[in-house]
Amino acid sequence: MDAATLHLMVGLPGTGKTTLARRLEADEGALRLTKDEWVKALHGPRNPTAEQAAIEGRLIEIGLRVLELGVDVVLDFGLWSRDERSALRQAAADPRTTARVHHLHLDPVEQSARIHRRQREAPGSTWPMSEDELAAWATAFEMPTPGELDGSEPVHDAPAPFASWDDWRAHRWPSHVPTDPSVDPSTDVMTHLRAD
Repeated sequence: MDAATLHLMVGLPGTGKTTLARRLEADEGALRLTKDEWVKALHGPRNPTAEQAAIEGRLIEIGLRVLELGVDVVLDFGLWSRDERSALRQAAADPRTTARVHHLHLDPVEQSARIHRRQREAPGSTWPMSEDELAAWATAFEMPTPGELDGSEPVHDAPAPFASWDDWRAHRWPSHVPTDPSVDPSTDVMTHLRAD
């Protein structure tokens, strides 16, 4: 039996990640988890920043469980940082599973044209993105190394202060939406009662 593969879609918006993810879903019989589709289903036109990590965290939990069951999984998130990719490559480091990084890149002019065309033709499938946002995201993106792409580069140790990539993953992708730690709900209730 072949090892189940965790396919990691890596790239900026509009570079073709979801198109490739859908092809892998069909060709490999994979479970495709596209974060934007879940955010749209749950929040409609809103794109709540605070909930992104928790949605990704839940989808990763599902994806890793399905991978354990021997089914290929496609995580369609963008995965801009090397640490994100390392954490997921480590999670698939098992004799029965493997990870494969798919990096999609376009010239910025073509990328922008595709994003604006998608916004015109299917506005309900995406959110508006400005040229300033695209430029800032391009600066934040960490290009995958050749070793990440061909699988030859070992996963480096988790960054301090995390003891393991499992700890790092739990911090980066919490399983729930964090509440504001500065607000004690019981104090907040008492404040409102006093105001009445």
